This record gives sequence, C-alpha cells and structure tokens, in this order.
Amino acid sequence: MDDVIIQFQNFGFQYRAQDSPTLHDISLTIRRGEKVLIAGPSGCGKSTLAHCINGLVPHTYKGEATGTLTLCGKDAFSLSIFDISQHVGTVLQDSDGQFVGLTVAEDIAFALENDCVQEPDLHNRVREVASTVGIATHLLHAPNELSGGQKQRVALAGVLVEDVDLLLFDEPLANLDPATGKAAIELIDRLHRETGAAVVIIEHRLEDVLHRNVDRVVLMRDGRILADTDPDALLSASWLSDNGIREPLYLTALKYAGVQMLPQMHPASLADMVLSEEMQQMVRSWYASRPARESVSERPLLLRVDHIDFHYANGHHALQDISADIHKGEMIAIIGTNGAGKSTFSKVLCGFETQQQGTLLLNNHDMAAMSIKDRADHIGFVMQNPNQMISQVMIFDEIALGLRTRGLSEEEIRPRVEKILHICGLWPFRNWPVSALSFGQKKRVTIASILVLEPEILLLDEPTAGQDYRHYTDIMEFLRKLHLEGMTVIMITHDMHLMLEYAERALVFHDGRIIADNTCASVLTTPGIVEKAHLKETSLYNLAMRCGIPDGKSFVDRFIAYEQEEVRQ
Repeated sequence: MDDVIIQFQNFGFQYRAQDSPTLHDISLTIRRGEKVLIAGPSGCGKSTLAHCINGLVPHTYKGEATGTLTLCGKDAFSLSIFDISQHVGTVLQDSDGQFVGLTVAEDIAFALENDCVQEPDLHNRVREVASTVGIATHLLHAPNELSGGQKQRVALAGVLVEDVDLLLFDEPLANLDPATGKAAIELIDRLHRETGAAVVIIEHRLEDVLHRNVDRVVLMRDGRILADTDPDALLSASWLSDNGIREPLYLTALKYAGVQMLPQMHPASLADMVLSEEMQQMVRSWYASRPARESVSERPLLLRVDHIDFHYANGHHALQDISADIHKGEMIAIIGTNGAGKSTFSKVLCGFETQQQGTLLLNNHDMAAMSIKDRADHIGFVMQNPNQMISQVMIFDEIALGLRTRGLSEEEIRPRVEKILHICGLWPFRNWPVSALSFGQKKRVTIASILVLEPEILLLDEPTAGQDYRHYTDIMEFLRKLHLEGMTVIMITHDMHLMLEYAERALVFHDGRIIADNTCASVLTTPGIVEKAHLKETSLYNLAMRCGIPDGKSFVDRFIAYEQEEVRQ
C-alpha cells in the first residue's frame, strides 16, 4: 500500500449549493507511476473528482462528503491546501488562470519562494525544471507573451519544482494546435517516465491522449464510475459511443468496413494495431464501394477579403497580404499554429481592430464605414474564452441580453431563448447562475447568446473546446443545419476532427499569411502543409496507408461523405 497516492472508497460528494450529490459511490485507487485518463460527458463529475484530488474540495468548494478519501495514506479532508500541494500538482485547462509571476522565472519560482528556498538553490532549481519542460530560453519573458503551448509548459514547470507525487492535467489539449497538443502529450509521457509520479489526465480528446500509452481509462457518467479498464478493452466495447465520447476516427472507419474490434488487436494505437490481410481487404472493399464526393456548386460571393495587412502598435506584423473569398452558405475552418494570426483576422472582420491596408467587402459593400455594432448585425462572433463574453448573472438573462438590447418584447424573447437552450443542451440549467457552470457549459452559453440573434455570418473561435462528444455533436449538427439553410459559418479551430467532419474547406494560417486554401482532406494529406502549419495528419489517412490504399485523400473524402450523407441523416 506504500505506492498508493490517491484512494477513494465508497466516496460521494454533494456541493452545498446543490440539492443532490455530484459524485456517487466512487471507489478508485491511483498508484505511484500510473498514468490514468479520466473521460466522460460534460457534467459527469470529472471536474469534481479532480477538485477532490487537488484539495479545491473542500477548501474552495464546500459541501458534504461520504465515504473516505486518502492522500498518501492520510485523510485528505484533514489536510491543508498547502499540504496537498506538496503531493499534487495541477495544470489547469486555462493556463492564464494559473500565473502569478511577472516573468516566467518568477512564476516557476513562486512555490520555492513560499518554501523559503535560498539562492542559489532556487535559481538552479528554476533553470533545471525550465530546461526539463523546454522553456529555459523564455525565463525573462512575461507569461502573456507566450503561445498556448509555452504557457502550458510554464504552468507545468511551476508544479514540477515541488517534486510532487501526482500530476493532474485538466484538459491539457483544449487550447493547443494539433502539433503542439501532440508535443504536450509526448512531454507528459516523458515526465511521467522520468519522474515516476502518477499522472492523471482529464480530457475529451481520447485519440490525441492515446498518442502515448496510458495504463487505465476511467469512464464516468452521472457522477459514477462506469468503467476502469485498459484502453484496448475500452475501445473494443461500446462504452464510448453509449456515453457520448468520441472514439478514434480510424476505429469508426474500421467499423464501417465491418471489422469487429477485439482487445487482442490492440485498437488503442493504430501504429501497434493488429490488422490481418482479411481486415485490410474489408477496408479496401468498403472504400471501393463508396462513390467519390460530389463537388459543391458555386455559391454567391458574400465576403471578400482583399490584400489585408495589419500590424499591432508594438510593430508585430500579425496579418500579411490576406486574401480570401467566402461565399453564402459555406462552412469554413480557419486553422494553423498558435499565434499564426487566426484570432487577429477575426478581430479585423468584426471591427475590433482596423487593418492598415486592404479592403473588406460584405455583399459588395465596403465595410470600412461600418461600426462594430453595424458589423455585429451581420457577423456574430463567439470568443474562445467564455468569461470574456458573459456579463449577466443568470443563464437565461445572458442568452436574452442581445435580444433585449435590440428592443424585442419579453413575449418575443422567451420562445427564441427557450429554443436555443434546448439546441445547446442548456435547458436543464436554464434557471442556474452562470457562475455554477463548468468552462464547457459557459462556452455553450456564449454560443447560444449569439445563435439567438440569427446573424448572417457566424464566426466562432474554438466552438467546441471543452465539450464532450454529445454536446460537440449537438452544437455542430445545429451549425450544420444552419449552414444547409444558407448561413455562412466560419470556425477557428485546432480540432482536426471537427474540420474534417463539418467544414467544406480550410484556410490555413502560418506566420500571418494564408498558406493554403483547399478542401480539408487535401490540407490534412499534404505533408508540407501539415508540417508547416503545426497540424497533424488524420488517422484516416494513416489507416488508408496501412491498408494499401494509395490515395489517402480520396479515402478521407469518401469517409466524410459517408458520414455526412448517410450516417447523420
């Protein structure tokens, strides 16, 4: 038992503000050196379980607990938050909420300073940990000057300085581009092996986490543990699809071809998966039976972006000679590296920033004379961080705010808000305060507050970050219906699955320029673009290669067409 770090025994927890428990009868043991993935739909209790592990329950979030929870053999509820921090290090989903120092070095040193570690030991330890996570060259930078991946490394360094027994990652991939997310999983895996600490990862993006091996997957729903098993066993059963978790795309393609998943096939990793010649032939036969994807007919031009240049006051040249045509009813993904100019592009479209050169034409009218309010009547913008959009206390009032400011009566407002509450999966929370929601639930509130206004163009910055597959699908299917009815939808995203499944084409940004404007399948099957823009080849392409299908792009296209035209009908 000396290697047991966390142990829940018949544990339950009910928040003081709730009328029913969030966790029920949790029995879970995590030992030193284990790597555990915790997955489940939004609201299933994952965050509460994490809060129990890192001490936020009961020290910040009050409530009543049943059963027992021990940390390194001691009653966790009897320990101070400081005592718990000596054993558990947490890397938050939003790294910005974790910084306390003015520079990277100061932030990493914070815990050591609290422990009264003297120089030069403090400086040596900071340099050592910064080197371990690959951030040593940025010690004098301010945290807000860093990319998303760099911020995450700083947050990780800040907990590693304490030599903790357990590292807890709360959705570490939510705000990272695909290549940076892949690097983050590799870094977590390396630190897991080198430190010997237990690692707990809470994440919706199962396929991305399984880029490196995990020992166990704990699947939760409705505050209970449904499964605690190895990844191969989990992916061979129906637990994921039954409980709103997206399975790896290559598994979906194999199932469409009629291949039955078995644990001994090692389905958790495509690279290690056992695929017989018969199985490969089944995939080739399915591919041959699917018709090529039909080309989309030309649509009327809606928005013309013509040679846009923009630089910030500090001289940073964020957009360089950006040109693109966006047509009515298109569904477009904007993708690329962190800091490539995607968010700046959206700010220019909405009028939050003004380009120094170039023109924007909406319905062939120059947008230069349009105010932010005028543009908002045509372009509805959903920001990446929901906390930057929310201003009302109650959920209903937040969603109704835009309609009220436009002078609609309450009789007109209520049915429109209630319809959107259902669509966005927020109906059960309609009378809740926004402060009681998770990050992912707040995200849905902000999307709903824009959808209810029925704009001509919907521009979303990471629309599904923090969403489980069921809510992801609910939102994206609704957006797809709007798209099919003629609405233009533009999505800034790091989620390659989302792009493949829903977007018709992709604008690829890199260093402030558009380096590709093509179909999504073409983008993700062109190695030069994938590497340059920090993307990640889809596992569908890799499956095609393994099965001897030379045209990986065509395989991806036919998979997408099959899903859109037959599976989702």
